[in-house]
Amino acid sequence: MAKLPLISFLAFLGLLALTCAATTYMVGDTSGWDISTDLPTWAHDKQFLVGDVLLFQYTSSEVVNEVTKEAFDGCNTTNVIRTYTNGNTTVTLTRPGAWYFISGNKLYCLGGMKLQVNVQGTQASSPVGAPQAQPGATLPQPSSKNNNPIPTSAGFIMRSGRDSLLQTSLGLSVAVLLFVGL
Repeated sequence: MAKLPLISFLAFLGLLALTCAATTYMVGDTSGWDISTDLPTWAHDKQFLVGDVLLFQYTSSEVVNEVTKEAFDGCNTTNVIRTYTNGNTTVTLTRPGAWYFISGNKLYCLGGMKLQVNVQGTQASSPVGAPQAQPGATLPQPSSKNNNPIPTSAGFIMRSGRDSLLQTSLGLSVAVLLFVGL
């Protein structure tokens, strides 16, 4: 009888671990959203999932525009979905498919300062309770993007998705087996 509360608690911990599957990516790593950053290469090896968050860090004179594919291809800075201007912007990837971002400076965009991310998964496959930032939510304004280092997406990925699901399941199974004495 005393084992039932422990098993229930371990099951709860397993479910809690499933709710932490979002990853926060700092766009461009330590370079941030900048004309000198090779954004296509930065995004190339990453797997973006519904619920993940993009963190754009940029100077106060820069702008990030979320745009359509057509505006992305032509660097159209006037036909935008959303504009972000504060220097620290988070964008939660709420749907699967391609997302497009360009610099608010058309010359910078033409010079390659644009980002396409391909988001996999569906809302149904996103864990219940995955962290969700409000669209356009912001972090405190840094004094300078280089003087406010935060961990990069290469060194600080907060994903506990499929890999952690397996680890959590195995750990939970071992704990239960040890507890019941098998």
